[in-house]
Amino acid sequence: MNIAFSPCPNDTFVFHAWAHGLVPEAPKLNVTYADIDITNTLASDGAGPEVLKISYAALPWVLERYRLLPCGGALGRGCGPLLLTAGGPNTVKRPGGLAGRRIAVPSERSTAYLLFRLWAARHVPGGIGEIVVMPFDEIMPAVRDGRIDAGLVIHEARFTYKDYGLQLLTDLGSWWEQDTGLPIPLGAIIARRELDTDAITGWIRSSLQYGWDHPTESREYVLSHAQELSPEVAKSHIDLYVNNFSMDLGDDGYAAISALLERAAAEGLVPAVDPALLR
Repeated sequence: MNIAFSPCPNDTFVFHAWAHGLVPEAPKLNVTYADIDITNTLASDGAGPEVLKISYAALPWVLERYRLLPCGGALGRGCGPLLLTAGGPNTVKRPGGLAGRRIAVPSERSTAYLLFRLWAARHVPGGIGEIVVMPFDEIMPAVRDGRIDAGLVIHEARFTYKDYGLQLLTDLGSWWEQDTGLPIPLGAIIARRELDTDAITGWIRSSLQYGWDHPTESREYVLSHAQELSPEVAKSHIDLYVNNFSMDLGDDGYAAISALLERAAAEGLVPAVDPALLR
């Protein structure tokens, strides 16, 4: 079975057991490791793998072909994207100062970018100047070096941005949680609708449970795909992004996804979604 997910520690931890033949009766996986901007594109072009990790923000374009699975993804609290600026006299120190500036984002169909647009509509009178899409690992160096005025970051950047001398302008996850009371929907696992998605769900849950039951077995695999991260940062990443929602979205998880997509559709940022297609 072909699958595409990121090389980030949360994804490699979740899928370690399945990728290494440790899930009984699960088919062999052919894994493509790719940045979220690439997997979002693979899902929307109609020729993507059978199973993918994508942004929840990309769901409206793919739900006719793919089913959202209730497990394996990234959704939680205290784990949202951050908007960062550099230090110095010309740094942006308040949201209104973003007007007309160049902002780097990891994908135009990322949940991070969708949250940013919803937030900016309320907090940046006059609007952003230019959006520049970059691989997420290139954003912090670009902000540090002054090539970008601010950067929207995800993943382990939450733990490492101070190493680049950057400053937090706003935590979009905190804003979302305070505004809605709901967890933050980040990354979804989807599978082609013609497949046995119940079986795939079971294999993912078995892989995740194996990871929790044998937490040290995946360490080498995780670190081999996160070569710039220390073991401590990789563990912090897993502890934050792999949680109970990774095993089952539950009512709160589905409510968060629905709220995000409904708000975005109301602003004309994404197509409206038939709620029946989310389950």
